[in-house]
Amino acid sequence: MSTPALPSFFSMYQQLIAQPSISSIDSKWDHSNQKVVNLLAEWLEILGFECEINELQSQPGKFNLLARRGGGSGGLLLSGHTDTVPYDASRWNFDPFKLTEQDNRWYGLGSIDMKGFFAFVIQALSELDAAQQTKPVMILATADEETTMDGAREVSRFVNLKPDYCVIGEPTDMRPVYAHKGHMSEVIRITGRSGHSSDPALGINAIELMHEVISALMKLKEEFKHKYSDSSFSVPHPTMNFGHIHGGDNANRICGCCELHLDIRPLPGLSVDELYVHLHQATENIQARYPGSIELISLHHPIPAFQQSTDSALVQLAEKISKTQAHAVNYCTEAPFLQELGCETLVMGPGSIRQAHQPDEYLLTESIKPTQEKLKSLLKSYCFSG
Repeated sequence: MSTPALPSFFSMYQQLIAQPSISSIDSKWDHSNQKVVNLLAEWLEILGFECEINELQSQPGKFNLLARRGGGSGGLLLSGHTDTVPYDASRWNFDPFKLTEQDNRWYGLGSIDMKGFFAFVIQALSELDAAQQTKPVMILATADEETTMDGAREVSRFVNLKPDYCVIGEPTDMRPVYAHKGHMSEVIRITGRSGHSSDPALGINAIELMHEVISALMKLKEEFKHKYSDSSFSVPHPTMNFGHIHGGDNANRICGCCELHLDIRPLPGLSVDELYVHLHQATENIQARYPGSIELISLHHPIPAFQQSTDSALVQLAEKISKTQAHAVNYCTEAPFLQELGCETLVMGPGSIRQAHQPDEYLLTESIKPTQEKLKSLLKSYCFSG
């Protein structure tokens, strides 16, 4: 029986975009990524990779894929996530699940964030001589990066996954990213005691307590600016955003409950544990006066900040290949979890981050050939002779 042929680059892109793989905390939007993972496994097996698919323990119905080719230790891991964000159909001019070529752009949900990265990797590998491979090549495809990052949190379940180097193909216009901030989404819930508004002594007003909490957090924001700073980032200090607040039910009732949702993005060197200490210290006086009134709840597990030394071999090679200097960014990726494998790690992939999470997400076709050449150079530098 003859070996099936690998689809064309355009066809791979088409098929990946056509498979919905949205991850969302809203069950009405959430999809399994199994069809995307199965497509990747099928194509990589044509190229001689051995594929292992793990269903997430934390989320049944979601899957991680690890494909390996080549024996021995070390090697290069190329990693990406298989899920996309939800989309607003009213703001899209194209079918999000149909790859549309127009005005030198490929439109589609996941075209750059980041299912398309796998098509680039597979195409690059197909143009290299497998007989000249000298070190292991591994492809990791994860689930749920856009929500919980549970896929990246479970990569240690793959046995003997110990690459020397890891490149995560998030959209960076193929410019290497050596550091990024972390991300925490927290709920501060104030529980007071409701009562008739005609007599404030009948209750404890949760909105008034939240006013005190917000005042304390505003002071903490200013402390962050003075205590932590890194000029490598365009926003050089940790940020705190008050994103959502709600409380109470009627003007003539003392508010019994109020919630604030906030987003915190720490710099490398500021740990998640330290942030929780800061939050508790900022509100401890209020908590002492009203015991049990303040509750801190995580909307998702925190994502730590990431940093790879700029003098590492991987960063220096990526700068040489890309002809651009590595830089730090304010958003976050799966990098801190993959770095825990013990490998040098950076973020570098096709497409612009400005297109990520946007209507009419697209890849510029003029970037295709240069990106393919850069990925082949990366692969040849670490895993191929000749």
